[in-house]
Amino acid sequence: MAEPAGDTGRDALRLLGVGYEGHTLASLIAQLRAAGMTRLVDVRQQAASRRPGFAKSALRQALAAAGIAYEHQPELGNPRDNRPGFGSGPAELDAARATYAAWLTRPAALAALDALVDAARREPVAVLCLEADPQRCHRWVLLRTAWMRASSGPAAGPER
Repeated sequence: MAEPAGDTGRDALRLLGVGYEGHTLASLIAQLRAAGMTRLVDVRQQAASRRPGFAKSALRQALAAAGIAYEHQPELGNPRDNRPGFGSGPAELDAARATYAAWLTRPAALAALDALVDAARREPVAVLCLEADPQRCHRWVLLRTAWMRASSGPAAGPER
């Protein structure tokens, strides 16, 4: 399942969030191609996976063969100790989202976020993590924060 972000305005972001959970490498690439994505930004802190094809090097090679650029942005990853909250109840989920939003205020994360926004203004970009359910993934916060920064400029900071 993928979640789009942005609108159709002149400076619109062309962003698509996607989780590879439940996908094969072939089905993920087919989804990205069908959506017209030309770049994939991997927002896992560690771009490693036990699933064949989803570790950084293998994913980069498969995407390149499909004409899709690959970029790893570990600064946009969700800290390991914050991950359990995304699979918990409403209060824990809200706390995990707030923790991740605060994580995005670090200078390195802000620079990576601004690079993501700039790329999504130039070309269609997919933002990748494992979780299939966007509500249960840090992508939910990341995409909304990207949209807010694009609309208000870097001084706006992350969404809370």
